[in-house]
Amino acid sequence: MTLLAFGINHNTAPLDIRERIAFVPEQVHEALAQVCGQLNIDEVAILSTCNRTELYAHLKASREVAAEAVERIQHWLETYHRVECAGLDNCHYWHVDEDAIGHMMQVASGLDSLVLGEPQILGQMKSAYAVACEAGTVGRYLHSAFHKVFATAKRVRTETAIGENPVSVAYAAVTLAQQIFSDLKQDTALLVGAGETIDLVAQHLTRQGLGRLIVANRTLERAAQLAQKYSAEAVLLADIPDLLHRADIVITSTASQLPLLGKGAVESALKKRRHKPMFMVDIAVPRDIEPEVGTLDDVYLYSVDDLREVIDENRRSRESAAAKALLIVQEGVQQFMAEVRSLDSVATIKAYRHKAEELRDRELGKALKLLESGVAPEQVLTQLARGLTNKLLHSPTTQLKKAGLDGDSQLIDLTQQLFDLSKPDIEKHEA
Repeated sequence: MTLLAFGINHNTAPLDIRERIAFVPEQVHEALAQVCGQLNIDEVAILSTCNRTELYAHLKASREVAAEAVERIQHWLETYHRVECAGLDNCHYWHVDEDAIGHMMQVASGLDSLVLGEPQILGQMKSAYAVACEAGTVGRYLHSAFHKVFATAKRVRTETAIGENPVSVAYAAVTLAQQIFSDLKQDTALLVGAGETIDLVAQHLTRQGLGRLIVANRTLERAAQLAQKYSAEAVLLADIPDLLHRADIVITSTASQLPLLGKGAVESALKKRRHKPMFMVDIAVPRDIEPEVGTLDDVYLYSVDDLREVIDENRRSRESAAAKALLIVQEGVQQFMAEVRSLDSVATIKAYRHKAEELRDRELGKALKLLESGVAPEQVLTQLARGLTNKLLHSPTTQLKKAGLDGDSQLIDLTQQLFDLSKPDIEKHEA
């Protein structure tokens, strides 16, 4: 059995690749079913965020076969997202067994994030696990893996200072806004989307004393729920062209597959603003704002990758905590691999017990027939005991004889340990 982690992220793939490989929530159920059905993979979960797309799979095969599975997964991803063949050759990575579970733990703990220690990824991974459970593509092995990942991530959060400072993509976006607008009390921000990232942006802007806040979303109900938390105005996405000119700050994070803001709409807004500068941050993958908007005068447009400089400054404050977190991850990996080995032994014990019980039932059936035919009970019991002994010892004896002929002393030593045979016991029966 093999645990496999395959993916691309902000360190290995540029934004234009990441946005093409990203899954929207409505696609995940279908994608999970395809992976299991078409790729002959037993268990799978998909994590897709603005900075990474990863598949976690359990294969009932040796780790040597994992390379073949990686090729199938890459080809399927390229086909599913209509990316040119071999388009992921230079930007994907994959890990097996202890390296795979270690990678998952680092991701969940925020140690592999663009923002070191950012807390959102744990919730996103829990969501990926829940969706895979709903789709029926998670079995005992991945259940065990994910629960160990979540427990380790919790330890990292509680036992280190990795998450003490408010460092996240949302925080970085607001920090950048403060550098351009020294006094946010006079400014209006338009937040496009109503998910967790936009909620965090709203929190940070509110704490910095932002003047006015507008929340735009595909459904007015969800926009209103978020707007109520921050005394903001709720509007629909369709209303954006009419109110864009009011926004000094625009931060977007939706799951839209197509851009929501184009160059023409922003040009119109700038005319109404008499070319007063606009600060725009597109956190979404795929992008919500056409890149051409960044060519306009009086527009400061930043993508997720542009936030890296702000984030790197805050990363340094968490590096010592990250070192301690990595030790916790290493402990988690060792514990999980020990649990996997234990599960393997449990399966072996059950299989051996089942085989022994089948032998017992067959010999008992023979004994009962002998009793019914009038054979003396003492003779039947003797034959039952001899039959059971011979049947149970036949396979181990055959294998031990072969080990002796092959010079396999390790198997002989393990057998002595398994059956608790002491040295004096063995010496009594030496020729």
